[in-house]
Amino acid sequence: MNEVIKTLKNHRSFRHYSNKPLKEEELSAIITAAQSGPSWIHGQQVSVIAVQDTTRKNQLAELCGNQDHIRQAPVFLIFCADFHRAKLASEIEGTDFNAVEDVDSVIVGATDVGIALGNAIAAAESYQLGTVPIGGIRKNPLQVIDLLELPKYVIPISGLCIGYGEKDPGVNLRLPLETFYHKEIYNKEQKQAVEKYNLSFQGFQKERGGKETPWTKRIAGFYNGNHYNGNYPDVAAMLKQQGFPCRDI
Repeated sequence: MNEVIKTLKNHRSFRHYSNKPLKEEELSAIITAAQSGPSWIHGQQVSVIAVQDTTRKNQLAELCGNQDHIRQAPVFLIFCADFHRAKLASEIEGTDFNAVEDVDSVIVGATDVGIALGNAIAAAESYQLGTVPIGGIRKNPLQVIDLLELPKYVIPISGLCIGYGEKDPGVNLRLPLETFYHKEIYNKEQKQAVEKYNLSFQGFQKERGGKETPWTKRIAGFYNGNHYNGNYPDVAAMLKQQGFPCRDI
């Protein structure tokens, strides 16, 4: 197994960090790796904002749901779907800028962000740095937009803590490969595999001293509607404010 595959398979999410700062060359390499990923039509619909200022990190930690690891991490990156440059291209060429009004533009931006985010995580871990993605950046997106001075056609999709990790959580237990990897067509017959995974997951949690809650119970609780209704109320307003009306749905 080569070193790239070893690094990818060894991923874990750190939520505790030392106060040791990142080296500038490390951060630069991580950002360059993030930018080097592919993007739809080579439109490069991603921007990354690096926040190291303590006051601003504290504000973002609060806006993301009072997540202390954002305060601890020496660098907090915010990955944004960015069509601001596409708008500039349209202005330079004197053409209309209508495609961004369709929902697919949001999917394009989020996909490009996901690719860049994955590259950044892999690059950081190649330096033995710890990371954890932060979806909570969308809890209060309108305030985040104001704090980071994001222009129209730019929306925050995910944050990423980077630093020297402490309290190694270990590699998390994944679902059976048969539920992830499908040959030729999608395999809908997954219930038995998921129920078997529940047992493995509970045993895994017990070994780590955690709650022996079945995986399905955790996920069902997340997706029953209450989580999103209470924690992400302004995402639709953010999309409309930033120029993504999704008029085709």
